[in-house]
Amino acid sequence: MTKNKLERIDSIRLADVEPRIFAVDSDERRESQVWRRELALERGGLYCVNAASGTGKTSLCSFIMGVRTDYTGRISFDGDDISRYTIDKWCELRRCHLAYLPQELDVFDELSALDNVLLKNSLTDHHSESEIRQMFERLEIDNRIDTPAGRMSVGQKQRMALIRALCQPFDFILLDEPVSHLDQHNNSRCGEMVAEAAEALDAGVIFTSVGAQMIVNKPFIPLNL
Repeated sequence: MTKNKLERIDSIRLADVEPRIFAVDSDERRESQVWRRELALERGGLYCVNAASGTGKTSLCSFIMGVRTDYTGRISFDGDDISRYTIDKWCELRRCHLAYLPQELDVFDELSALDNVLLKNSLTDHHSESEIRQMFERLEIDNRIDTPAGRMSVGQKQRMALIRALCQPFDFILLDEPVSHLDQHNNSRCGEMVAEAAEALDAGVIFTSVGAQMIVNKPFIPLNL
């Protein structure tokens, strides 16, 4: 990178990016608004990536988060090619600039719901325990706060994992199918919480959907994958 310490990520840019596994001459890929396009995702923006199964939504999140590199093209943060980032730089980015809710949730089933969140928050010191408990109450899972995550329903785990994802500062938050197991009521509560957190940080939101979209009650930019 050209800077010793990254202060903010203002823009994520994709230039001719596509998973290597995709066929180059696929007509379906040419219709994508993301793959093999010039795309800029700006801090403060709200983006919904609509995708059918198998079109690469999880791959997109993994590429931006630096978890996978099996793509063609170039991804840059404020003009810096992320393929040149060191492990230390990625650690800084994931702790202070990029929040992520993976589709698989990646929870520790043996730990309580609260401990799953506190473990993440201990790395960032972003919220007090009192604030975290209030978030559990707001998403109506405070009655499960001391329950081992392995004994929670998928929808309850999804809400708990969302709270965990919000326990850090971020310039962008990526959410991979964040409401796939939620009804409209809980979907709306989660969307409201994400939108408020992003507004407070002047951050960008990128969420994926294969059908049920997160209800954010704000204008968003749809992108078909």
